[in-house]
Amino acid sequence: MSAGADSIVQFDNVGLRYGTDREVLSDISFTLYPGSFYFLTGASGAGKTSMLKLLYLAQRPTRGAIRMFGQDLITQPRNALPDFRRRIGTVFQDFRLIPHLTAFDNVALPLRITGMSESELQKPVSDMLEWVGLEHRIDARPATLSGGEQQRVAIARAVIARPEILVADEPTGNVDPDMAVKLLRLFEALNRLGTTVVVATHDVHLLRKVPDSLIMRLDKGTLSDPTGALRYPPRREVVKG
Repeated sequence: MSAGADSIVQFDNVGLRYGTDREVLSDISFTLYPGSFYFLTGASGAGKTSMLKLLYLAQRPTRGAIRMFGQDLITQPRNALPDFRRRIGTVFQDFRLIPHLTAFDNVALPLRITGMSESELQKPVSDMLEWVGLEHRIDARPATLSGGEQQRVAIARAVIARPEILVADEPTGNVDPDMAVKLLRLFEALNRLGTTVVVATHDVHLLRKVPDSLIMRLDKGTLSDPTGALRYPPRREVVKG
């Protein structure tokens, strides 16, 4: 596969196995472009979470090639990977909030890592928590939050720094339908600013909520292409600024 000069991610014949088991992903090839919005679908056990682990650099492939941000990831030393990860926002299925930090401090963490001052980050973090309906829980620690509230904090943390790629594993699984739509609208807004969004979900109803999205479908570790997502770059208008 040849990727265009503006591709942000490219997988070429990627395979993944854990230990000596059979491959959980086989011959995975696709290209993602800035400003694209993808849903990754498939039944439980199809390999969605394993695919996302490769995308957010928690796992290296067993075989094949991965390029990201114009760089060959396979040849990168491990100490170079944190710089790549800082350009990726991740919503984990198990949230992975830092237990001793408040909701505010969990969301502020990516901005603090970039060196933003405390005075500068107060408003964007407060605004983001308000957007996800948690302005009244700003000082709460994760153990005192419901599953849905923890999910919203995790999403706010993932998007606060406007990452170049957002990878979300079942991001609406613990929220009610109205909040699910609101969170998708947040992803869409980020997407229009240029972020490439990949949302893994088994909820087919979500696929209709983002009309311009493209669909990649995993079935027993192999990838299919019901909307042509893998065959051509999407044409999306990106808002500058």
